[in-house]
Amino acid sequence: MNGVDEPDDDSDGRLLLGRLAAGDAEAFAELYDRFGLRLHRTAARWLRSRDDADDVVQELFLSIVRSQSHLRRVENLPAYLFASLRRFVTRTIQKRQRSPRVVAVETSDVAAKIDDARQLNQRECVEAALQSLSAEQQEVIVMKTDGELTFAEIAAVLGISPNTAASRYRYALEKLRCLVSDR
Repeated sequence: MNGVDEPDDDSDGRLLLGRLAAGDAEAFAELYDRFGLRLHRTAARWLRSRDDADDVVQELFLSIVRSQSHLRRVENLPAYLFASLRRFVTRTIQKRQRSPRVVAVETSDVAAKIDDARQLNQRECVEAALQSLSAEQQEVIVMKTDGELTFAEIAAVLGISPNTAASRYRYALEKLRCLVSDR
């Protein structure tokens, strides 16, 4: 093995794609069950908002329903879903930039959920370290950890080689280790 994770046998994904393209309602429910949480976690990390992530994932699934005939051309279901998610997230970020809004942060909610101040400090430290990574490294980290994608799937989403995806991930982890240990 070359150190890059191999894609899973995707015969299951191809069957699901065929059912989706045929308009099988149960297939759409299965698609959501298989990928909904992973897509939502990834969108929430990229957008830093669960509400916006809800909206983006809903838009994504609605677009799949609307364009089900195009699904016959999809070769890699996870890569297609996460590439689509990435486009929806980008549009949402662009909308935010055009019309800034005030976001109220409920610190009492955070404090109630995290009663150990040290744990909160560690999370803030890791989050700050993540923010200091390059955009390319952040994308790979989020797709790997939150999206649970393989390097081959990440490569398909980003249009890079699996080895490049693996390298970005490895270098990002090394940088995170250094940044977190320095703090």
